[in-house]
Amino acid sequence: MTLADIIEELMRPGRDPREDMPAPILRSDVLDMKDLEVGMILKGTVRNVIDFGAFVDIGVHQDGLVHISQITNKKFIKHPLEVVSVGDIVDVKVISVDADKNRIGLSMIL
Repeated sequence: MTLADIIEELMRPGRDPREDMPAPILRSDVLDMKDLEVGMILKGTVRNVIDFGAFVDIGVHQDGLVHISQITNKKFIKHPLEVVSVGDIVDVKVISVDADKNRIGLSMIL
């Protein structure tokens, strides 16, 4: 079974598995980084999980980073995969917006 999946994926190089993920539930009033304000609560889709956090698509052409320290305050986690995985729909709060560097800081601690 696994070998068949590997062969199938090798036949389609350049395909991004995140394309199959559900689209985020977007707000119609937030379309660009300039529409974001610190303190806003948004829904987003986890697009990538890395050692130091998770990138969340909130629908503004730039994914925001939820640092590992902002994922949960209920318990200590060693890796973000303990709490979130790619494709999860999460509620996030905007904690910083840096339009010059195209960076959005998010928190899952609401």
